[in-house]
Amino acid sequence: MSSKTKIVVLRMKEIIYTAIFVGLGILLITLFLVMFRPKKDTVPTSGDAVAYVPGVYSSAITLNSQDINVEVTVDSKKITSVTLVPLSEAVTTMYPLMQPAMDNLSPQILKNQSTKNISYPSESRYTSSVLIKAVDQALTKAQKTD
Repeated sequence: MSSKTKIVVLRMKEIIYTAIFVGLGILLITLFLVMFRPKKDTVPTSGDAVAYVPGVYSSAITLNSQDINVEVTVDSKKITSVTLVPLSEAVTTMYPLMQPAMDNLSPQILKNQSTKNISYPSESRYTSSVLIKAVDQALTKAQKTD
């Protein structure tokens, strides 16, 4: 009888260890699901209402020794215009894609009311990405903080 009891005790230990590891595995999987679940996007999309402080906001881009300002005009609920100022003759000569890239981006930004889902030609992808970052910086300045 005593040998039977020892076999039962060893099997019970295995069952207990298995139950503990299964419990830890479930806990680990639960933690991974909680930690790595998709977060809600905090960046507003075109359907979300964004509150702005009305005004003209600018963000500077420095190219060599030339400063180019990207100005974004907003009212309380929407973006009303996006422009480059001052665009001197030296800048247009040295960076000929700057103004055409902004001419391409501006209507899309006004239509989408954000810089997300903007398309631009591959020839001006770097110029467009710099301009989009500058517009994002200006819009960040324009947003109301609660």
